[in-house]
Amino acid sequence: MTKQCFGKAKELIDAANSEDPNRETIEGKDWPKELLYSRRMLDMLERYAPDADDAMKLAVSAQHIQRWKSPRSGYPMNRKGYYQWRAELYKFHADTIANLLVRAGYENEFIARVTQAVGKKSLKANPDTQLLEDVAGLVFFEHYLLDFAGRHPEYDEQKWVDIIQKIWKKMSAQAHQFSLAGHFKLPDSMDPLIRKAVSE
Repeated sequence: MTKQCFGKAKELIDAANSEDPNRETIEGKDWPKELLYSRRMLDMLERYAPDADDAMKLAVSAQHIQRWKSPRSGYPMNRKGYYQWRAELYKFHADTIANLLVRAGYENEFIARVTQAVGKKSLKANPDTQLLEDVAGLVFFEHYLLDFAGRHPEYDEQKWVDIIQKIWKKMSAQAHQFSLAGHFKLPDSMDPLIRKAVSE
């Protein structure tokens, strides 16, 4: 039964993320953006925490589930608007995955564990939330930092140090060690900046 639930839940998550109208081409293959992100999250989890259980596999797969339905542009473009968007986005992700896990046949206790991680509840205190945050940070450094930099040429070096440090502080010591031990390739142009930021 558990195996059937997991398979169904994964199908539902992939189907939901496949609806993303935003596309990204990688190695000649066209992907819905959030489906690609979900696959990258799961791949990183398997590398970083290969013994992670089904709850965490589903949580990382649903980290950005249907994110395009709650765009940042729908909120005031200031600090208050950002935090409002982020809080409501976490709730949206948690509610969305909860509904899919009910359809997959999971019990309330399992669903609560996944939604607490996806909803970013009790970072540093909840091991599941911390694991998800670790994986998200590692995926950002490996796959998205360079593109993000390309979209913000106006940022100076200190701005990048600040951004990297904010992400770094959310990650655990284990994730720090994993990052710096060469378990994945940091973007060549950003590697020195990352190492400077985390050494300060």
